Amino acid sequence: MSSLGLAYDSPVKADSPDRYTVEKGDTLWDISTTFLDSPWLWPEIWLANPQVKNPHLIYPGDVISLVYIDGQPRLMIANRGNSGRTIKLSPKIRVKPGESAIPAIPLGAVQSYLEGGHVFASEGQLNNAPYVFAAKDGKLASGAGDKIYARGNFAGQTLRFDVVRRGEQIVDPQTNEVLGLIGMDVGTISLSRVKAGIASIIVQDSKMEIKPGDRLVKQDASGLVTTFFPRAPSTPVEGIVTANLGNRKKISKFDTVVINKGNRESLRQGDILAIYRKTQLGFDPLANEQVVLPSERIGLVMVYRPFEKMSYGIVLSAKEDIEVGYILRSPQP
Repeated sequence: MSSLGLAYDSPVKADSPDRYTVEKGDTLWDISTTFLDSPWLWPEIWLANPQVKNPHLIYPGDVISLVYIDGQPRLMIANRGNSGRTIKLSPKIRVKPGESAIPAIPLGAVQSYLEGGHVFASEGQLNNAPYVFAAKDGKLASGAGDKIYARGNFAGQTLRFDVVRRGEQIVDPQTNEVLGLIGMDVGTISLSRVKAGIASIIVQDSKMEIKPGDRLVKQDASGLVTTFFPRAPSTPVEGIVTANLGNRKKISKFDTVVINKGNRESLRQGDILAIYRKTQLGFDPLANEQVVLPSERIGLVMVYRPFEKMSYGIVLSAKEDIEVGYILRSPQP
């Protein structure tokens, strides 16, 4: 515990319960905040049973208990509820599907960005992706069930693709580096065949009309991972709230923000960052000078989808509205 800076200060809330029964609709973040002053320390005191498949998963009906081992606080499952229990059906064993486990965060707030929301690392990567150039019968816009045609490199490719359209370019406000190009989710397609360099395609579904110039990208299963756990970054991180995907001036709880750090800075799904106001100045009339005011933490954001040079994060707490340009740092207990 001393490695966490907790040798003298317990991470457990003074009014923490000794036991808590998980309810349907709970999230791991909810439960973490029930027990801990610093919820991102959950992985450090969670006592998982290594003999249980997916020991980190928690289900409605499970009873979580706060215990002390060698004087240190630990959280453990004292009793498994029916929804999380292995059900024996002789001669086979059936395990309750993972979908019934509680999520780390309210998934409804980020579902569209988990399922879609492709990000191209550069203009070149976007331009190298196969593209739609025509539709059957000369249609200018296509939808579900229509046949369209595309060109590009389909060698060794999958049969199903997402269709995306060039969206906002994200630029690092500190370095002016292009962090990525957001691909707006247009629809999904199924590749029928490729002949003479032209792919014949059936549109499976569409969120908007598919048009010439739209790009085809492999469906990314990594974005659908939902069993991440809140934790502090493995290495110190400092970044900036770079964009608000909701396009609102003010950002609040459960909104998605773009962070100007990603995989190359070792950010991972589940990493928690503290949010601070932008640097502010106050005027001291007695000294007749401007003074930099101390920064104050006003919220927390969790990375739920990192890309190479940027990440999507969900605001988990906010004492006030957040703005683009606010500072992000590794949290302190």
